[in-house]
Amino acid sequence: MLVAGTTSDAGKSVVTTGLCRAFARRGVKVAPYKAQNMSNNSMVCEAPDGTTAEIGRAQWVQALAARVTPEPAMNPVLLKPGSDRRSHVVLMGHPAGEVSSHDWEAGRRHLATAAHAAYDDLASRFEVIVAEGAGSPAEINLRAGDYVNMGLARHAGLPTIVVGDIDRGGVFAAMYGTLALLDPEDQALISGFVINKFRGDAGLLKPGLDSLESLTGRRVFGVLPWEPSLWLDSEDALDLEGRRAAAGATRKVAVVRLPRISNFTDVDALGLEPDLDVVFASSPADVADADLVVLPGTRSTISDLAWLRSRGLDVALVEHVRRGRPLLGICGGFQMLGGVIADPDGVEGSVAEVEGLGLLDVRTDFAPAKNLRLPTGSALGVEASGYEIHHGRITRGDGVTEFLGGARAGNVFGTMWHGSLEGDALRGAFLQATLGREPSSVSFPAARERRLDLIGDLVEEHLDVDALLDLAVSPVGRADVVRDERRRVETNTVPSRSTEDCVGLDTPPPSGSGGSTSGGGSTSGGIR
Repeated sequence: MLVAGTTSDAGKSVVTTGLCRAFARRGVKVAPYKAQNMSNNSMVCEAPDGTTAEIGRAQWVQALAARVTPEPAMNPVLLKPGSDRRSHVVLMGHPAGEVSSHDWEAGRRHLATAAHAAYDDLASRFEVIVAEGAGSPAEINLRAGDYVNMGLARHAGLPTIVVGDIDRGGVFAAMYGTLALLDPEDQALISGFVINKFRGDAGLLKPGLDSLESLTGRRVFGVLPWEPSLWLDSEDALDLEGRRAAAGATRKVAVVRLPRISNFTDVDALGLEPDLDVVFASSPADVADADLVVLPGTRSTISDLAWLRSRGLDVALVEHVRRGRPLLGICGGFQMLGGVIADPDGVEGSVAEVEGLGLLDVRTDFAPAKNLRLPTGSALGVEASGYEIHHGRITRGDGVTEFLGGARAGNVFGTMWHGSLEGDALRGAFLQATLGREPSSVSFPAARERRLDLIGDLVEEHLDVDALLDLAVSPVGRADVVRDERRRVETNTVPSRSTEDCVGLDTPPPSGSGGSTSGGGSTSGGIR
């Protein structure tokens, strides 16, 4: 089945994750899938052939929810924005060049073929695939070459649910409008709706739900409540501003919000520590009173370093270190802390060489080949692990010691390992070394598992999971059924609509989408 949404950040990832956990609890062999993800938050996994591969962070987490091993087929196309107009392409886990906004039309054809082949491969090995769409399926300017939303649904005959965020307002218009903008073949695949982020008494929604079902002939599978404690590894920077301040925190951790920030999930584990208030900083004032500063990863080290200097943050970081306070750089952030950063092959852009902040005696040389590793080792007297995704080659000078694939000098730490702070022992040792506080009892892996269970619990409690599972395993979304429906629409004469009829909706949902949640079960409503 396909989980589409009325907008970006409507809740597709949460619903997909929750359904994966709910179906897995029922003993279903289920896998997540997203044909194309655009995100600088990614993860390294092992491919079936034993090599390492890169996929979107969200699909990696969804695989954990499904209790299966993450693999590149679950996110065959990953676009990593390097600028406002160009993205680096990761195809089946490996670099595949770049694509720009103006040549996207021609460049996506082979991506669509690879993405759909990956879906077919997964479908041959799993009982259910919960596919997550991207953005909205009703972006009429992008429909011709769509292979992520309804293009995928047509390819595989997928029954589709549409998720809408009621917290933004206008959810009924967004859901109705999404359906109305689709062509008849796509409308035939829409089985129903899910409303997300509702605050208050869901009973107050009943008139709206009844009207939506009557107007569209599609059922509402449930209403997910607003859950302020819900946390899930984010796939893009949309969620950064929504992170809440920690209540009762006594120490401030400032994470520099770089324009091309990547893998900012590196600080999620710090955010779970009860005494730490993790904030995202974009000005010198934001870091002036920080106890610890983190310079995170970035997809564009050289351009983000220029941005850092334009904001005066370079001076603020040097002053932070001069005052004896700790600074941690991760991957691209670590590279900024060193000396020369050279890019002779134009891996990142047209600037061949720049000077870093000079806080660590290291040199970075970018190379075309990307390092994808799952390293293990030790630091600060404890075992550590992480993952590497980078083009940079590091050369350490005499003034530093090795630290997790990076370097350390005094209170300045740099590592090439993403995810190392997710290890409880390493995080505890690092905070003890930098802030002088004893390790806490917080377990990040256990916290993630609890959150996945919480998402599964919410879906189980508030959505009709049995109906959704029946929908996912039924043949009602088969491509031949959809083609038959399309022929029926094209050959039959459609009676003229009255003023009570729904405008723009030409086909009924798949017959297996179930009855109305409001009890009427009618699919008339002007649907032809």
